[in-house]
Amino acid sequence: MATKQNGRIVESATEARQAEPGPSVLALLTMSTGLAVLLLAVVWFVFFRT
Repeated sequence: MATKQNGRIVESATEARQAEPGPSVLALLTMSTGLAVLLLAVVWFVFFRT
């Protein structure tokens, strides 16, 4: 549990890493996955379509 020492909040390393990923992380993952799928589709249509 976070404690106060000399007017500062002190946390352990594990406590400091406990943040939850916000919606921006979800948006980044969704956009990057969609872009990768789109890029692979373009490569497939250009090089492997018969």
